[in-house]
Amino acid sequence: MVPLLVVVTLFYLYPATQVFRFSFTNASLLREDHRYGLESYARVLTGPAFLHVVWITLIFVLVSIALQLTLGLVIALAVQHGTRRGLRGTGLIRTLVLTSWVMPGIVIGVIWQIVLNSGSYGLVNSVLASAGLPRVGFLTGSTMALWSVIVANVWRGTAFSMILQYAGLQAIDPVLYEAAEVDGASRWQSFWRVTLPSLRPILMINLVLISIQTFNTFDMILALTGGGPGRATEVLALHTYNVIFRAFSLGQGSVLAVVMLALSLLFTLVYVRLLRTEDRL
Repeated sequence: MVPLLVVVTLFYLYPATQVFRFSFTNASLLREDHRYGLESYARVLTGPAFLHVVWITLIFVLVSIALQLTLGLVIALAVQHGTRRGLRGTGLIRTLVLTSWVMPGIVIGVIWQIVLNSGSYGLVNSVLASAGLPRVGFLTGSTMALWSVIVANVWRGTAFSMILQYAGLQAIDPVLYEAAEVDGASRWQSFWRVTLPSLRPILMINLVLISIQTFNTFDMILALTGGGPGRATEVLALHTYNVIFRAFSLGQGSVLAVVMLALSLLFTLVYVRLLRTEDRL
């Protein structure tokens, strides 16, 4: 256990302790001296941008989670159905879905920038222009830019949900479906009465993991919109990055990191409580 403890201490515990310590300072990347106090907390939590960024983050996280869970389950069910019937192309579908998962966030942001750009090289707008339709400002309008970021994130994150839920579907005993069929249950009733109850533990684990992953997303958004237009797509993780590396405020950036940690722990505790409730039922 000693090597593991050393690695955890050096790469997790020590940085986390330093972030927590710097959050009580006015430290800056431009100077070495700093003083302790609650000045950074006061400036961050009462700043005009904080509530807006939190609101954008909540929309981004909640919508992304809902779409990733739903689409992941739909694709998993389709792949399972195709595999059972021996249909061609199911392996190709799994490969295409997994491709988006293994790609770095920066690369995904650049790809979607090319796809949705309003310029002449934007793929979607080029197709619209060739069809005689007006161009759409996917990345220039506030609302449209936020939805564009959500779509890109869902495209990336759905693969992970599909993998977990497909594994969960494989673990369901076929006898349960046979018993439901004997009782006269339709496919829709079997889905609600057999599939979903059997998938609840996997769905809860999936919910925890994609919530934390989505909440900490910033690289894809940085490459796609940079948080713009204005601050329409500046989520909390990207805001933390901007405060530290663009405003050079290490103290205020550490405060935002502590806030992100607290919110992640809150999400996790809520999900764990729900999972325990499901186990009791």
